[in-house]
Amino acid sequence: MADSTYDWESWHEPGGRLIWVNSAVARHTGYTPVECLAMSDYPLRMVADQDRQRIAQAMEDAQRGASGNDLEFRSIHRDGQTRWMAVSWQPMRDDAGRRLGFRTSVRDITERNELREQLRLHTEHLEQLVQERTARIAQLERHRRQMEKLAALGQLAAGVAHEVNNPLAGIRNAFALIKGDLAPDHAHYDLLELIDGEIERISSIIHQMYQLYRRHPQPAQEFDIERTVAGIATLLDGVVRQQQVVLEIESIGPSVPVLLPEGEVKQILYNLIRNAVQASPANGVVTIHIDRTSDPVRVAVADQGAGIATDVLPRIFDPFFSTKGAEPKGGMGLGLSVSRSLIEAMGGAIEVESHVGRGSRFTAQFPARFGTPEEGPHD
Repeated sequence: MADSTYDWESWHEPGGRLIWVNSAVARHTGYTPVECLAMSDYPLRMVADQDRQRIAQAMEDAQRGASGNDLEFRSIHRDGQTRWMAVSWQPMRDDAGRRLGFRTSVRDITERNELREQLRLHTEHLEQLVQERTARIAQLERHRRQMEKLAALGQLAAGVAHEVNNPLAGIRNAFALIKGDLAPDHAHYDLLELIDGEIERISSIIHQMYQLYRRHPQPAQEFDIERTVAGIATLLDGVVRQQQVVLEIESIGPSVPVLLPEGEVKQILYNLIRNAVQASPANGVVTIHIDRTSDPVRVAVADQGAGIATDVLPRIFDPFFSTKGAEPKGGMGLGLSVSRSLIEAMGGAIEVESHVGRGSRFTAQFPARFGTPEEGPHD
């Protein structure tokens, strides 16, 4: 019966010497029973080096009368192939209970181990997918809460702006009449110029507050982003010279027109480029990189400023949050909020990468086409 089993069976005397092995050993190892009986180190010659010590210990345990089950090891076939095996051993006794030795039974478990490894890999992959999906859901939930907060804040800002705009228009008209009655050589004419500038500043802030809750996007039209960026550079020429900054424009890809709300694109890029110029040190370089080789179209604005701290970075798009609060005329902190609101409305996004002490890089991603010239952009 032992000679006819599929498993590799061996019988040993109490001291461990092999006294019989079945013919299945040839199928498992490539060695015949006669060759095995002639081995002084049986079965270690057929065991991989990394598992040999474990099998030697199991043989010692068997010689002491212990039993064991399903100890896995790697077996080296005569042709060099490695197979996974599992060995079990039990003591052998006669009817009087005297110990005759022990027997070992070895089973090929290569397929079982391969299936177990595949299951492990599938499990790890599934766990990774679950983690990624969980993180994505958490990110979407945070984004949803942020959008709800911004929508409510934008609606409030638009309402406040509407209420302020009406009396401001009256102040502006009355002030224009007063200013028109005074000669330029009046002692307080310079103060009038100051008041006029501050009224204009209030009007600009109100305009930005309106845009936080914009109900009617501008219609799309075809234009070249390169031309728009060049126009913005011209508008900012005074600020660039005042900051003593060098503005460099790079462009790759063909100059193919995009179909977007040009005024909104111009405002987004104006905010990003102006921020980069204001953040740059004297003699610093602001680089504008335009990539038209793919959709979305990417416009990256990089400065060599102080960078943005890690704890501040998540808040830079919040309305009324500004890193320039201590600076004179630092603004209301609406530029980035408005820019993100406008670009997301047209299906784009703004990415930011910043390193303290090395500067920041804002990348605006615009869809190549949004809406049609006839229909305008879609809500």
